[in-house]
Amino acid sequence: MERRGRAETFSLLLVCWLLLGPGLAQVRHPLPVLWMMPVSSGSERENLTAAVAPAVRLALQDLQRQPAPLGNYEIQLQLLDSQCDPAQSLKALFDALWAGPKFVLLFGGVCPSVTTLIARSLPALNLVQVSFAASSPSLSNRKWYGNLFSTVPSDRALNQATVKLLQRYRWSRVGVITQEGPRLSEMKKDLMRQLLKAEVQVVSSESLSADVCSSLRKLKESDARIIIGQFEEDSVSEVFCCAYRLNLFGPRYQWLVVDGGSAGWRLGWQVSGCTVDSLLTAADGSIRLQRRPISSTNTAGVSGRTPQDYQESYLRELIQEGSKVSPLHTFAYDAVWVAGRAVSQVMEAVKHRERYSMQRNTSVSQEEVTRMLLEAVRQTQFEGVTGPVSFRNGERMTSIELIQFQDSSGVSVGEFSTSTQQLRLMNNLLKFKGPGPARDRTLVVEQWQHVDLLLYAIISSAAAVTIVITLTVFCFTVCSRKLRLLRWSGGTRDELLFLGILLSSSSVLVSGLDEALLTDQTFEVLCSVRLWTLCVGHTVGFAVLFTKAWRVFSLCSVKQTTTRLQQTVVFGLFLLDVFVLVSWQILDPLRRVVLQQSLQSDSADQDVVVRLFSERCSCTNMDQWLTAVYGYKGPLLGLGCFVAWSIRSVQLDHPAVSSKQLTLSMFAVTVFSVSGVTGSLLTSHNPPVQFCVTSSLVLCCNIFTLSCMFGPKFVYVCFHGSELQQPSELQAAEDEAEEQLRRLKQQLKTQTEQLDVEIETITMQLCDAADPDPKLQNTTRGRNNGEVRSVVSALVCPEDGNSDRKPSSPDDINSPEHVRRRLSVQLPILHHSYLPVVGGVSASSSSLFGSREAFVHHDLLVITS
Repeated sequence: MERRGRAETFSLLLVCWLLLGPGLAQVRHPLPVLWMMPVSSGSERENLTAAVAPAVRLALQDLQRQPAPLGNYEIQLQLLDSQCDPAQSLKALFDALWAGPKFVLLFGGVCPSVTTLIARSLPALNLVQVSFAASSPSLSNRKWYGNLFSTVPSDRALNQATVKLLQRYRWSRVGVITQEGPRLSEMKKDLMRQLLKAEVQVVSSESLSADVCSSLRKLKESDARIIIGQFEEDSVSEVFCCAYRLNLFGPRYQWLVVDGGSAGWRLGWQVSGCTVDSLLTAADGSIRLQRRPISSTNTAGVSGRTPQDYQESYLRELIQEGSKVSPLHTFAYDAVWVAGRAVSQVMEAVKHRERYSMQRNTSVSQEEVTRMLLEAVRQTQFEGVTGPVSFRNGERMTSIELIQFQDSSGVSVGEFSTSTQQLRLMNNLLKFKGPGPARDRTLVVEQWQHVDLLLYAIISSAAAVTIVITLTVFCFTVCSRKLRLLRWSGGTRDELLFLGILLSSSSVLVSGLDEALLTDQTFEVLCSVRLWTLCVGHTVGFAVLFTKAWRVFSLCSVKQTTTRLQQTVVFGLFLLDVFVLVSWQILDPLRRVVLQQSLQSDSADQDVVVRLFSERCSCTNMDQWLTAVYGYKGPLLGLGCFVAWSIRSVQLDHPAVSSKQLTLSMFAVTVFSVSGVTGSLLTSHNPPVQFCVTSSLVLCCNIFTLSCMFGPKFVYVCFHGSELQQPSELQAAEDEAEEQLRRLKQQLKTQTEQLDVEIETITMQLCDAADPDPKLQNTTRGRNNGEVRSVVSALVCPEDGNSDRKPSSPDDINSPEHVRRRLSVQLPILHHSYLPVVGGVSASSSSLFGSREAFVHHDLLVITS
């Protein structure tokens, strides 16, 4: 009861003070207006009412001094205690309307919950409300709150200014921290809607709970660089103290504090656990978005006062009362002027209608008065102490200030106009801690890896030189063969080796083309060309070297292989390669694939990372196809190395031909192939390095093979060419002799068949004449296509194989005397019939029959070169 009595006493004194204050002039037409304010729900709200009352009184005094018709009316405010309780305020409103007088307008309204409920009921009550504290974004819905007008800009305008600032610096990734409370919660919801509409990502949204540092720690863990803070002034020191502790300041972070108040920051005036210097360091560079509390112009407004004059008058009145400054006093002053001008205009219109209309003495209805009052408020436009006063869709059109905290004071760096939706920044006043505005995230620089033009030119030039050298050596070989300078030339096998080197060298030319300049279709064609030329070239070159090595290896062994078998090996390897490549091309063709690599930090800027991209030829089952190719090429390379190692010590008679060259070539191809595959796999993430490594290995392998296989021949011909050249007459004679020799060999082949029959008959007669020896019989019948070595062994073996037997008598068929007699008869026949077919050796060279290596060396000269 005591508290209620005190509230009623305060209300009565306030009304008397407003109506009977000093300098109060007499008015002729009173206009009752209901003023709704909280005066009995706590000392804080009582202080708010007391801080606003001097501004309202000054506005009423200035209205009384205005000329007619504005000066002919007196606004009589009747205070209504809302208690910040929607139910109590609604009951008090109904009681006031019932008790009278007839109120034309509702003024004030501070508590958001009360304002929302009352404003929703205004159309039914035929009332219009003019407020100086209604800033909730939800009140912008004109369908529900069409009779509510507020001189204070909406919190929605603050969020609009925030979004415009984000768009100006292209910040699309932010973190939000909001203090708990009805107004700030509504403000946060509206901000989220606007950020979503502007396509700004909110990485973290935290509430400012009791533990402020825990909320900021979550923002830091989410890597939020642009932090939007929505909290009251009393929480500023605590927030920036935690920001200092967590190192959430400096060039990497930007704070945007959206505050509905208009008072400046006073860092350090509250206990926060940090020193003033720490708070200033953390807040330095932060930007505060706030409503403009007072106009910056020095011109007189509609009341005849300049903003500075009004400020001084208000402070004098406030000092006399001993109250604190309210951030809403300027908006309350302009709200009184909005109400006074609108009501006086409507009253004049009603009076004119009642006096001069056709239906005289007819009063205007309350609904009509409300409609006229709504229209008058919408058209309100004048210069107030807070700037130009006008409304659009019920919202106050004004400017939002951007204040940047620099060193220890705030500097106005821009403004946002709610009427034009334009943001104006003074870049010369803006100061950022870094070289520029903070980034909203770690900057990811996309970098495409292509083969550099200079590198491609160098490698391509080397490939072209290799191709020219190969063609030169090929021409040299062909010319030397025609001039009879290279009797040991390999013929078709050398031509295939040249073909393999040319194909593999040509693959280098298409490997380093810039993928960015090629279409997808052209890129896929080049992928196939590169694969075919490299694989086929490698297969053909390796097959030639392998057959050469295998030929030497077979001649050194007991069982030899024919030339047709060697050609079959080369053709088989080629067909296997073609089969795999054709299957690959049909079932899973190569495509352009973009390879995205991991992030790499920039050494110059820790806040910048580089993401490398590259393009390569690939397919769905790339690993399986490569495994298939390596699966059959690997064992062949191993077998080739084994064969080459086996013939490393074979000695050849000709100085320009050596088995060591063939061994080195085979090992070089194997080593370079394995190195190329390994290097390609290890550098697949870096196309320039991959191109450089693989191309260098391919070209080095080709050059090394040419040097080993044809270098000694080239040097030998250069230094001994004069000795090898013959006069033209001798060459013609030699050609004629060779032709005659060919004919003779053909005739001897025919005679050989007849001699085979005669030798078989003589052998059978010799075996029937004496006790036949099984070893001799089998050996004699097992002649190998007329080879001399087998027959000679058959003739000699009886003597050696029967060493354990008793000495033969002179009459024995196997006695030494009989053996010598048989040899004297058969050897001349063998000289004339067999040796020309094998190698063209004359019959007088009978000493060669004692050495098997003579035939091997002669064949090596023909095959290995």
